[in-house]
Amino acid sequence: MEEKIEKLVAWLREQVSKAGLNGAIVGISGGIDSAVVAHLIKRAFPDNSLGLIMPCKSNPKDQEDALKVVESSGIRHFVIDLTETHQTLFAEIEKQLKEKGEWNEEAARLGDANTRARLRMTTLYAVANNYGYIVVGTDNAAEWHTGYFTKYGDGGVDLVPLVHFTKGEVREMARILGVPEEIITKAPSAGLWEGQTDENEMGTTYEMIDKYLKGEEIPEKDRSIIEKLHHRSHHKRQLAAAPPKF
Repeated sequence: MEEKIEKLVAWLREQVSKAGLNGAIVGISGGIDSAVVAHLIKRAFPDNSLGLIMPCKSNPKDQEDALKVVESSGIRHFVIDLTETHQTLFAEIEKQLKEKGEWNEEAARLGDANTRARLRMTTLYAVANNYGYIVVGTDNAAEWHTGYFTKYGDGGVDLVPLVHFTKGEVREMARILGVPEEIITKAPSAGLWEGQTDENEMGTTYEMIDKYLKGEEIPEKDRSIIEKLHHRSHHKRQLAAAPPKF
């Protein structure tokens, strides 16, 4: 794993050099994946890496954990609170749809959560543009395969260094890099709403997804869920669909 970390660091430097840019930026959520990426880009670009903490109707504990990642990695950082921006935007969307009598209350929670993810992406690119940095994503192999990310939100990035690593491998990498143990062992959550966890929402566990990706036997219930998630999220892993040339 240490050798793979060195190869990832070299790959990050190569990608930034090819793009003619100066360094790299990542959104730090307080979870393990963004913690690993923060450590990686700090290694790759000691003087040209940035971690952005972007609370948006977030649990304060997430920001505390994000700051622990900043401390453990030594990455330069700052905080941009998007709560008020999100409230203004989403309230206006709700108002306009309600005036048309077309507001879908059942879809509102997911729409609210995805809007937060896309606001964070927009913010990352605005700051990246300021410094000439590349935007680095945090999706691991399990999230990529199941589509457990927001299209044009946390999926809207330039590089995905963890995309071939299972959740278990990301944990192994985190320990080598020096990510705080409490972040490594916390329940994975996208912080979409109170009490939300990745595994509850997906209906299976990262352990089962990791085993599936490694070709190991898993219960049929879990296999069915994983394959359904993969099929349903196919569009997320593609460029925007284009018609044939008429």
